[in-house]
Amino acid sequence: MKTSALGIVLAVAGGVVSGTVAAAEIGGKVTLKGTPPAERTVEFDALCGKLHTAPQTTRHFVVGTDGGLANVFVYLKEGPAGKTYPPPAKMPVLDQVNCFYEPYVMGVMTNQKFQIKNSDPLMHNVHATPKEAGNREFNIGQPVKGMVTEKSFASREVLVRFKCDVHPWMFAYVGVLEHPYFAVTDKDGKFALPADLPAGKYTVVAYHLKAGEASQEITVAEGDKKAVNFTLEVPAAR
Repeated sequence: MKTSALGIVLAVAGGVVSGTVAAAEIGGKVTLKGTPPAERTVEFDALCGKLHTAPQTTRHFVVGTDGGLANVFVYLKEGPAGKTYPPPAKMPVLDQVNCFYEPYVMGVMTNQKFQIKNSDPLMHNVHATPKEAGNREFNIGQPVKGMVTEKSFASREVLVRFKCDVHPWMFAYVGVLEHPYFAVTDKDGKFALPADLPAGKYTVVAYHLKAGEASQEITVAEGDKKAVNFTLEVPAAR
C-alpha cells in the first residue's frame, strides 16, 4: 500500500530536535471497508440500568465520517534506533463510567504508571489479563465511587485486555510499548503520532480488535509531515 499525499491537518505541532532541526510528524486516517455486523444491545443488570435512559450497544466497530474507524491502536513497530525513553510522569486514566470502561482503547509506555478509577456509585472489579511475560495479571475490587488504583506493566504487549467480572459486557484494551510513538484513532478514524519523531525508516502498524492489522514501511526526513492512511476490512462471516 502506497503512502498517500498529505490530506489531513495534524492535531499536534512540530517538535524541535537539538534546538534547530524540526522533527517529523506522522498522522493519518484508518478507514473500514465493508459493512460491519450490527452491534449488540447491552443487557444491563438493575444497578447499571439505572445509569442509562436509552439502550446502549457494544463497541466492536465504531465507524464515523466517510468510514473512519475509531479505536484503532496505531504505533511504530520499533522506536527510533539507539534511543531509550523513560516512562513519563503523566498518568493516563482508565475510568469506569456508567458501567463502561472509558476509553475503550488506550496506550501506555512500559513501566508508566496509570490510574484505574471508578466513577460509578456501585462496585466494579478490574481484572487485567496480560499474556506477555513480565506483565502480571491482577484482579482488584473498587467498591467505592471515586476510588483510584495505580498500576503499570513491565513488558511490551498489544493489547492487554481488561474486563469486569461483575459486569460481563465491560471490556477495555491497553497497548504497552517501550517508546511513546502510538495513538488511538478518534471517532472519525484520524490519528496523530507524537510530533518529535527523528528522521529515519519506520514500520507503522494499525491494529483493530475485530478488523485485524495492517502495516506500512515509511521513510521520514527532518521536518517531514506525512499522512499514513490505512484501510482495514470487515472480516468474512464464519
